[in-house]
Formats: sequence, structure tokens, C-alpha cells
Amino acid sequence: MRIFELAQVLKTTGGDVLRAARALDLEAHSTLSRLDDDDIRMLKHHFATRSSTAVQADQAVQTRLAAKQARAAEKLRGHTEAERQKLDAAITRARAIDAAIHPRRAGTGSKPVVPVAPPPPPSAPALDPEAGPPAAETVVRAAEDAVITPDALTIEPLPPLADQEAKVVIHAETAALEPDEKSAATEDKRVPAEEEVDPDEELASAYLGGRRAQLSAPAKAHAMRPKETRDVDLPRAPAAKGTRTPAGAPAGRSAPAATVAKERAPDASRKRDRHAAAPAPAGRAAPDQPTSRSGIIRGQQPIIRGQPPITRGTAPARPAAPAAPKPRFAPVVATAAAGDKTLQLRGPVLVKDLAEMMGIRPNRLIADLMQLNVLVSINQRVDLERAGKIAAKYGYTVEQERTRRSSSRKPAIRRLDAEDDIPDDQPDDMKPRPPVVTFLGHVDHGKTSLMDRIRQTQVVAGEAGGITQHIGAYTVELAGRKITFLDTPGHAAFSAMRARGANLTDIAVIIIAADDGIMPQTREVIKQAQQAEVQIMVAINKCDLPAAKPERVRQQLQAEGLTPEEWGGDVVVCDVSAATGKGLEHLLEMILLQADMLELQANPSRRADGYVIEAQLELGLGPTASLLVASGTLKLGDVVLIGEHFGRLRGLMDDRGRKVLSAGPATAVRVMGLSGVPEPGAEFRVMVNEKRARELAEQFATERKSAELSAVNRTVTMDNLFDKLSAQKKKQLGVIIKGDTQGSIEAIVDSLRDIRSEKITLDIVNTGIGNVTTNDVQRAAASDAVLLGFQVGLDTGVASLARHDKVRVHTFRIIYELFDYVKQAMLDLIAPEYREVVKGHAQIRAIFNIGKMGRIAGCQLLDGVVNTKARVRIKRVRDVIFDGRIASLRHFQNEVNEVRDLQECGIFFEGFEAFEAGDIVECYVMEEMERTL
Repeated sequence: MRIFELAQVLKTTGGDVLRAARALDLEAHSTLSRLDDDDIRMLKHHFATRSSTAVQADQAVQTRLAAKQARAAEKLRGHTEAERQKLDAAITRARAIDAAIHPRRAGTGSKPVVPVAPPPPPSAPALDPEAGPPAAETVVRAAEDAVITPDALTIEPLPPLADQEAKVVIHAETAALEPDEKSAATEDKRVPAEEEVDPDEELASAYLGGRRAQLSAPAKAHAMRPKETRDVDLPRAPAAKGTRTPAGAPAGRSAPAATVAKERAPDASRKRDRHAAAPAPAGRAAPDQPTSRSGIIRGQQPIIRGQPPITRGTAPARPAAPAAPKPRFAPVVATAAAGDKTLQLRGPVLVKDLAEMMGIRPNRLIADLMQLNVLVSINQRVDLERAGKIAAKYGYTVEQERTRRSSSRKPAIRRLDAEDDIPDDQPDDMKPRPPVVTFLGHVDHGKTSLMDRIRQTQVVAGEAGGITQHIGAYTVELAGRKITFLDTPGHAAFSAMRARGANLTDIAVIIIAADDGIMPQTREVIKQAQQAEVQIMVAINKCDLPAAKPERVRQQLQAEGLTPEEWGGDVVVCDVSAATGKGLEHLLEMILLQADMLELQANPSRRADGYVIEAQLELGLGPTASLLVASGTLKLGDVVLIGEHFGRLRGLMDDRGRKVLSAGPATAVRVMGLSGVPEPGAEFRVMVNEKRARELAEQFATERKSAELSAVNRTVTMDNLFDKLSAQKKKQLGVIIKGDTQGSIEAIVDSLRDIRSEKITLDIVNTGIGNVTTNDVQRAAASDAVLLGFQVGLDTGVASLARHDKVRVHTFRIIYELFDYVKQAMLDLIAPEYREVVKGHAQIRAIFNIGKMGRIAGCQLLDGVVNTKARVRIKRVRDVIFDGRIASLRHFQNEVNEVRDLQECGIFFEGFEAFEAGDIVECYVMEEMERTL
């Protein structure tokens, strides 16, 4: 449970819970920190046992908060009522203005409309029917000069305008200007249509009416620059059906009541450009130049720069529809058809990438994921299932991409492409290569000793415990021919190493001790060799011992399906002795004969490829790996790609530690210069350049992380849920493992996972290669784990830091000892169980009162023994009247610790004297039972 969830349960704020957790010295950094069960109980107890002062302070805060909310709500209601009153007043004024302009539209409602009262004009000008345009110009000029807002209007009852005056004003307002010359020349036929009244234009006309009411006011003192009144700025009167205005109509003549409405072209290229007409010089006009209805020659108008002003009192021309805003994140979708929204995803996708694909903000996507109980950041990934749910919310569908990607982006090891592919070997380039021979068998059957005898070395003396714990690769030259040997461990923990050795070999030599015969690991390696389809040979070792029985071993081989050649089969069986060297020459000759029969060949003149035998992290050298070259020649300075690791080789060393410049086919060599420690058994390949190797390594690492994320985010079933609940009830032992090689860690982890227990859960917190560091100690302290090292040392300061943090650090040289320690540590976590064991019985025959000591029971031993370190119970008939310890035990006058063999004794019990003659004294002990996993 997180802190903010606990705050909801406790009905308080997350900050209060966070402060309480810090006060209780709990590990909590924010309201998103997780709490275990003990922390939750402590916090609940803390909030339940708070002082009365704290409770009263919380209640006061809640009271003040409620009062503040009530005041805010009352203020909001008052503000809303005031706004509603203002709106009603504005609507009333607008209707009054409209009634003043259009008295006929006011209707015959129950409530009369109050018109706007204009100020009395000083002198009413004479209205000449022939001078219509100047009157319109005067109306427009006055409307432009007077800036009137609805709030500033003076509403007074006013009789409607006279018919003649209203006609003139309306006629001047609605008179249509002459059409554009170019439009009149190009548009010969126009469809007459009746223009609808726009609500915005109607409201603008209402404002214009208010200005018209003040036309008689004195003119402004300063002169205004004349402005051009365009036909697009004035409302048009509906035209009579079938009528049109000629293009060459006189400018001074007023338009008829029914004018033709111009059809506006939808295309932007047909709209009138307000800035296209260039004015003629001032004071000059062409003889045939048309004039406006106000009598002013267009050529005498001043140059209008910038955006032309909108004539006040009339509805402005509607601007073109704005282009759709470009989204900040353009969705990257694969659309199969018009209107189809499909997201092609290869696997788990980053939150920011998914938001960019759908064109939404990442924080909105994170909020949607929080509703699905998924807490992620912008740089974390979500699986396909949750991505599909989020995409469906915004109308998208998610599909997993199944198309083949470009070959240039494929890892060279997993998918070969044209750029990274090594050319095919030609038959003329093929040369004979040495065989790769692997020694397989049970532990302590003499595999390494046999190898030492062949190489004339003492490798087995350097192995801890005398057993092999790594794969050893050696090259031996015999009679001018080379043989590469792989020595594998025989312990059960190194099953993966043996399987890897069987897959890398050409000939598998199974070593069997003549005195032990076939053992469990022997049967395992036989199956592994048969599955790898390699040539199998058998060497019966320790034939020099008196208890050796080679014939019995041959019978066991036949039972396993390996019939010796001398018995009519096809399996070569050799009797050898690593101690005396007997039969070794015959074994090597048979190995070379088998190699000749296999006709092993390789191309040494191309780029090398092969397999990783073993990898480790060495002090001073960094990551190193033992490689087996399958084909080609590996050279110093080559760029090698091994999975997600790559590097330029800085050094090559053979099996004897000598530096070499190259390694041919079927040769084992140790390399340095890699970017990390690769996994044993992985394939390696020499790349053309380092840039390409880095790209493929990064892509391989990304795909591996995606696969791990998919495995972690798999659907939780009920079985998994019950397993987790049962595991939480068990006690847990956490371990951190540091090993010398990747293969050793792999073997240790596999073996530890095979330990089954119904009472203890073994959790492998972390693994690593190299010495134990202070970071490992800190990680072990944080996770309460045991730090185990296998064939590694301790860095400076590790021991003191481990003592300070109380972290158990143990290093081992033999893998047996490591497993025994882990099992014992698991047993130590199990609570001890005891059983009662009865040691003897005695009967009270007499009772003695010894002054200050009190009553002493004189007893006769019936069976067994009575010991002062054991507990005793006194039985009377079937009831137990006392259960305690013996304070003093005497035999005659001597004080003793134990009485046996039906002797008499005196017993003084601790704190009990209510015994009687005839009571039975039973002596027993509580023995601890053996703990089991």
C-alpha cells in the first residue's frame, strides 16, 4: 500500500501521513512510497493514539475549511446573480435599440418596446430624393465618429420616426454599392438569391440605430480623414427575383429597392482583394472613372496602408475559415483506408512515443494510465495490452507489427543480412582443421588428471578441492597435428557447462572410472552427447586400481545403448590410466582416426566466427572471454560482436598464457577489449567496422529489455496470485552472488533454484562478476541479504563496512561448501521444534523436614535416571500437581547431579513442598528436533 492510499483509509492528507512516517523513522520519500505491513500498522496506531490537542487542532482546521468553503459558495452565488441581472439588462437594451431602428419588427407584444431617444438636431436638413447617396455618406460618417457602447445609451420613450425620414435612413443604410468592374465583366450571369439576416449583423444594426439617434449632435471640431465605404461592409437589400443592376449604372443614381445580391464564390481566388486597387493621384480623375454613391471619386481617396478599418455600424465581412491548427504531435499511424486509425507497434512502447503517435500530450496519457493503476513516467514503456486500451479511448486501434524489417537493422548473430554476412566458403578455400575434443563424465572420475597427463601439466593441483569448476580449453600438438581439448566440470551443478561443451565439440570422450562405473552425471552427459549428434568415444580411467572392473563398465555401456567395438558395436572404448599414463597413446591415435573419418575442414582466410566458452571480469584486464574459433582467423585488432557486447580486441592469449597475434579454426583463445562480460555459449562474429557493431549491439540490448519487460508485465493468473500469497507467508533468505566467471554464476544460480522448501523462500537478489565491492555490501544491507562470493576476493574497505552494516559476507573456493552454507542458513531461519523425552521415574517413599531447608522427598528410583538439569513433574494418581526443576539432589549425604540404577535419593524441589508419600516423580527433557526444509 502506498502512502496516499493509506491517507484515504485514515481520512487525512498524504502530507500528514508522510510526516508521521518520517517521525517514526520509516523509509518514506514521497506520497508514492510503498509501505509494508509493519509500517502500516505503526502508522495506524500512531493516528489512533494521537493526543487530544492534535485531534482538536485537526477539528479546528476542518471547521475553518468548511466555513471558508461556505463563504466561497455564497460569494459565487452572489456573483452569478449579478451577472444574470447584467445580462438581462443588456438584452432589454438591445431589444429597445432594435425597436428604435425597425419599429415594424417590434411586433405587437404585451410589453411595448422603449425606443432610444436621440438628442434634438439643431436643424433638420432637407431631404432630397435625388440626393440619396450624400445622405448615406453622412450617416456613415456620423456613425464612424460616434463611439457608443450599449451601456452608454440613454433610453427614453420616443415616438417612432416619420415614414419619410425612416425610409431615407433605411434606404441610405441598405443601398448597395456598384459592383466591381472586373467582377461585372467576368460574371455575366448571376443567380438572384434572397440574403438571410445574420444575427451578428442584426445586433450591429441595433448599435447603428443608437448612433443614428445622435446624428444631429454637433460635429467634431477636428476634421476626419475620409474613409472608403466598401460594398462588402454594408448590408444589401434583398433583390427582386429576375432583376439585376447593370454594370454601367451611373454612380450618382441610387440603387432600386430590390438589388441583386452578389454571389460569393467559395474559392478564395474569386474573393475581392481589398488592397488590390491602386488609387489615382490626388486632385486628378479620369473622365470616365466611376465614382462612389457618396459622389467622391475613388481615385482621390488616400492610400490605405495595412489592414483597412472596419466601418462602424455595419457587419464586417466574414473572414475565411481558419486553417485547422497543426497538432503538436503528428500521429504516426499506418492507415489502411480513409478514416482508419491504426497504430503499428512492434512491442512495448515508450509513453512519449505513444503520445506522439496519437497527437496528445504525454501528461494526459500518464493520467489515463494512472486510472488503469499503472504508474509510469514519460520514459518508461507500456505493454501492448495497456497501449491498446489507451488508444481505443482516443479512437485508435493497436496492431502488432509483423512485417519484416530492413535487413540493415538486424543483429548479425540472429539474422544475417547482406551487409554483415560473411561470404560463403568456396570448396577451394577449405583446409583441414584440428578436431575439438571434449572430456565429459562424472565428478572425480579423472577428467582433468587425464588432461594434465596429456599436456604434461598440473592443472588439477590448482583447482580448489581437486575438482574442475570451469571449462578449460587447451591445444595439444601430437606428431605435427593439433587437437583442441575442452575439459568440463563433472559436478551436478555444472550441467549447463557440460551441455555447452557437448554442443561445441566434434568428438565427445566420456570418462568413466573403472571402480565406480556409470554414475548419474555419466548418464546425463551420454544423453547430451547423443542430442548434440557428435561422435562418442569412451575412456575407462583408473584401470591401474585393484578394484577396477573394466568389463563391468562395458556391460553398463551396452545397457545405455553404447556397444563397444570389440562387442560388435561402433563405440571406441579405451582402457587408460591417468596416474601411470597407460593407454594414452592408443586413445590419442583413436581420436585422430575419428577426426580423419569426419573430414573436418574450415576456411582460414575469411573473417572469424565461433562461440564463447567462458567469460569473466579480471582485475586490471576488464571483461575477458575464452573463445573457440569455428572458422576463419581471429586477429589482433578485429572488431567482435557478441550479443549486446562488442569491442576491438586489444589482446589475444593462448591456453598457456602466451600472447599471440591470431588464432585459426578450432583454436581456443582468451581475448580482451570487450565492452562487457558476454554470456557463455553465445556466438561471436568479426564485424567490418566498429560503428556497425555498436549499432547492432544496442539494438540487441533493446530487444532483450523489451522481452524482459513483456515477461514482467504478463497477465497475473489466480495460480500466480496464490503462489505469491503463500510465498509471503514464508520466511525469506536473500542472497547476492559474486563469481569469477559467468559460467560459475550460471551454475550456482541453477543449483540454488533447485533447492525446494515449504518453509523458506530463497530469493536471489543480484548476481555479478568480480570481487566483492562496497556497493555489493550496501545493496545487501538494503535488502537484508547474505553476500556470497565464489572464487573472488574482497575489495578494500568491504570487511569494515560489512561489520558496520551487520552484513554477512562469505567467500568460498569449492562449490560444495557454498551450497552447504546456503542450506544451513535456510535451516537457521526455521523456528526450532522440540519433543519431550522421558528420562526416568522415581517414587516418593518418605518425607523429611530439614529445618530451614523445608521438606525433602525421599525417593526410590524405579527406572532410568534423574538429573538436576532436566525438568520433573509430580503425578498423583493421574493428575500432575507440579512441573518444575530440582533445586538439590542428594545420594545419602553427598550432593550429586544424577542418580541412576534404582538408587535411593533425596530431592528438594524448587518452590514446591505439597507432595505426599506415594507420588510419582517423572524426569524428562525437551530435545530439539532436527530441522528440515
